[in-house]
Amino acid sequence: MATWLLKTEPDDYAFDDLVRDGKAVWDGVNNPAANIHLRAIKPGDSAFIYHTGTERRIAGLARVVSAAYEDPKHPGLNGKGDIARPVVDVEPVKAAKKSLTLADIKADARFEVESFELVRLPRLSVMPVPGPVAKLIRSAAGL
Repeated sequence: MATWLLKTEPDDYAFDDLVRDGKAVWDGVNNPAANIHLRAIKPGDSAFIYHTGTERRIAGLARVVSAAYEDPKHPGLNGKGDIARPVVDVEPVKAAKKSLTLADIKADARFEVESFELVRLPRLSVMPVPGPVAKLIRSAAGL
């Protein structure tokens, strides 16, 4: 199973909101590169929920419970015949026990920052997490 990072503005929808709701549609993504990643997510994959804004930290771990499907609010296909605005359903697994910020990740050479899109493409809202980086995040964040 793959591991992904899903970004959210905590004032809009925080990891605690996901815990409260028990399940959520991960929507609102319109960046073409992020949508390519969303289409690749599979049920059973893991996803780190990352709070943007002033927090810039891993907030928790979620599990993907659906394949990508059309956003009911924005149905349709793109010019390549793919879902234009894909969404997936996620459920919470565990809140981070320890703070792991973007600054922590950038400062630790073990995170292979050159291969981690969180550092290379900071505005991308959905991205894969390389296996070795995912292991380090789980350990450093207490997940």
